[in-house]
Amino acid sequence: MSDMRPDQELICNWIEDDSRILDLGCGDGTLLNSLIERRNVKGYGLELNDKKVLGCFTKGVNVIQSDLDHGLSDYFDNNSFDYVIMSLTLQAMNFPDRLLDEMLRVGQEGIITFPNFGYWKNRIQLLLKGKMPVTKSLPNFWYNTPNIHLCTMKDFELLCREKKIHIIQRTVIGSRHKIAPNLLGETAIYRFKRE
Repeated sequence: MSDMRPDQELICNWIEDDSRILDLGCGDGTLLNSLIERRNVKGYGLELNDKKVLGCFTKGVNVIQSDLDHGLSDYFDNNSFDYVIMSLTLQAMNFPDRLLDEMLRVGQEGIITFPNFGYWKNRIQLLLKGKMPVTKSLPNFWYNTPNIHLCTMKDFELLCREKKIHIIQRTVIGSRHKIAPNLLGETAIYRFKRE
């Protein structure tokens, strides 16, 4: 049985065999390791957390310990990768808009997943309880969460329009329906490139 999250499984399906991959906020390297085994990719992970970096080494995943808020220019040239992935990390960045630019500077395409703050359970908790939601995709309380820039799918798509980023594919986790993804999707998944 795979120890990957559902968003990571979908990402694996979007990646072409033999691609060059950069996984930002790669955690313990689970996604990148699976891509290496399933898709024969070559790549690197960037991760700040010491224990997670050690997990990458244990899996044999190439990892660089780095703070993503400092950008990628110290490590990578333009167009170094086919895909730059950032799963469940965007909302924890100080400058998510700048990181999108960096992703598309070093990669041909970007893939991002994030907890959709527009998800109906989040809305209900705010409306009825009057407090920040705690859900499966947002498991922390407001005072101990690493998330500092929560957004909805509509917010992300507006940012992409402003930055002239073309969304190639979009899907959600937590909804079997294609209607109202911003309301029914717990986790948003986007694949994008420059226009």
